[in-house]
Amino acid sequence: MSHSVLNADSQGRVINPEALVAQLPALQYVDGALCLEEVDVASLAKTYGTPCYVYSKQAILNVYKAYTDSFAAIDHQICYAVKANSNLAVLGILAQAGAGFDIVSSGELARVLAAGGEASRVVFSGVGKRTDDIRYALEAGIGCFNIESDSELALIQGVAAELGKTAAISLRVNPNVDAKTHPYISTGLKDNKFGISHEKALSVYQQAAAMPNIRIQGIDCHIGSQLTEVAPFIDALDKLIELIDNLRTNGIELEHIDLGGGLGVQYIDETPISIADFAAALLPKLTQLGLKVFFEPGRSIVANAGLLLTRVDVLKPTEHKNFAIVDAAMNDLIRPALYQAEMAIIPSQLATATAGNECTWDIVGAICETGDFLAKDRVLSLAVGDVLAVTGAGAYGFVMSSNYNTRPRSAEVMVSENQHQLVRPREQVAELFATEQLWQA
Repeated sequence: MSHSVLNADSQGRVINPEALVAQLPALQYVDGALCLEEVDVASLAKTYGTPCYVYSKQAILNVYKAYTDSFAAIDHQICYAVKANSNLAVLGILAQAGAGFDIVSSGELARVLAAGGEASRVVFSGVGKRTDDIRYALEAGIGCFNIESDSELALIQGVAAELGKTAAISLRVNPNVDAKTHPYISTGLKDNKFGISHEKALSVYQQAAAMPNIRIQGIDCHIGSQLTEVAPFIDALDKLIELIDNLRTNGIELEHIDLGGGLGVQYIDETPISIADFAAALLPKLTQLGLKVFFEPGRSIVANAGLLLTRVDVLKPTEHKNFAIVDAAMNDLIRPALYQAEMAIIPSQLATATAGNECTWDIVGAICETGDFLAKDRVLSLAVGDVLAVTGAGAYGFVMSSNYNTRPRSAEVMVSENQHQLVRPREQVAELFATEQLWQA
């Protein structure tokens, strides 16, 4: 080495892997080996290569069950937000458990149907639905459109009339509630592109009531993501209840209320409210309201059910920084670069973490961008060849990955007890340009 390795210092973040794993579902160290359910993740790295996403079937089902059990006292429907993780294996597991689905594109609807989901249990969100999206959804028989503008309402009326169908709708109301989360994942403020303002909602409902191919079904809101306390949900619910009362006064009756998703998870040291406490805080108002309740959780169902496995390729100490270059990069996991998200990175073997030579490292990828990092200033004991696990990677991991720098996207693997299965093979380089053509003048 041309430079000595910088020692761990007060600026480095120390994460106790055993303490963290004790608080995350489906993870455990067995004789020093990190296991997801009963499978040693280092063996998965050897079998499927790295980088590689791995998911726990039981962890997914346990969180889904926590939602259904916590809201069992009222009529409800849990619509998993497909955008969080759209792998067919994940969708299929939830479909078999009886879940509904929240989609934001016709492509996501196609995935849900391919995975065995019921179109009638699908809600279609998103600000930019096109004519072909609406036609496909109506022909499939989806349960409800979440309308985000009066122009979208008119478009859906037109497509439904052409098809001779009736479109069930709810309006996504923007309650102007500050979720106090990262600005990129805040969705309930006046400055956000989502939804119809609380003040304008009554007039849009009245427009909908006059349309022959529209059936008003519900009211919807979604104020943001990674919320760790219930107060913003209560504030949004109070505004929706006020609007529901106003709608009733004006002769418009609803069948359901949709409170969206956004419940946060623990990545490192966050302390999100539990699903049971979340439900207990909302149930008194929801019970009195007397409407069917929809929720659209995504991150909270799959984030901590997943890991990204990556291998240390190069250790590069300098006078100012120590860089550990791993084979995963921002094209595999963009959350740290895009949101400044801090995710835990822990060793697959505890012996690595207790070797007595811990140093402060930036964990970076091989992409030609300074913004290509998975974590900064982490105190770890590392050697070339070590397999590391990025926890909390089940949500907004693979789904946001890309082929930047012509890098194939990772394999995806599902684990159940002591079994594991490849649920998406690693892409091959030749596949990345197989549909491209040379210019021929």
